[in-house]
Amino acid sequence: MTTRSSVKFGDTVIDYEIRRSPRRKKTVQISVDGGGVRVASPVATSDAELQAIVRKRAPWILSHSSDAMLEAVPKQFVSGETLPYLGRNVMIIVKPADVLRPVIRFDHWRFRLDVPNDLSDDDRIEALRKAVVAWYRERASERLQGVVKRWWSQLGQGEISQVLIRDQRQRWGSCSSDGTLRFNWRAMMLKPALIEYVVVHELAHLTHQNHAQEFWNLLSSVMPDAQQRRRDLREAGRLLPL
Repeated sequence: MTTRSSVKFGDTVIDYEIRRSPRRKKTVQISVDGGGVRVASPVATSDAELQAIVRKRAPWILSHSSDAMLEAVPKQFVSGETLPYLGRNVMIIVKPADVLRPVIRFDHWRFRLDVPNDLSDDDRIEALRKAVVAWYRERASERLQGVVKRWWSQLGQGEISQVLIRDQRQRWGSCSSDGTLRFNWRAMMLKPALIEYVVVHELAHLTHQNHAQEFWNLLSSVMPDAQQRRRDLREAGRLLPL
């Protein structure tokens, strides 16, 4: 007998297939393959018990799953939700207010969002999302230009590059042939050490435009733990909430 279910873990929904077998007496086995997450279970194990087991194993499941198997829970922008900022989950506090457009304040590691009173639920969500993205983009412009300046003496060439902030779902940054640096505003959701890696990675492309061994040698020479940061970045970038 095969059924499907799901559990929420943080901002991620894990869908899984349940296969109950009378031959399986006690143990519950979880596997991850190209077809998704599979749970082999005794017939008598309840859905609630299986959900608890999957939730407990969620970190392992996420580390072995491709992004295609998982689904980020869309933000509703209500009080109690969180958004990542500099590697920390920051609580959102939403308050209806007499304002023409959403106002965002970052106060004592809280996002305080004032939202116009007269918006419908759908309009409120869209308006807050746009305001939040604009807030991240502003911080990204400030911080990433600062990081570029700090590393320029080691990796820069000639006049300091132009830094642009973009919405790039599939990459953290890019370096064009003319030296222009483009960064994903979502980098501001990362820990500072990973933001640093994103910038240094792109600055290294000013010297080596490809990912040949010479590129990785240069990167490691200025940032000895670059490979570990690269692995951490790959994990941190899974299923960003926006």
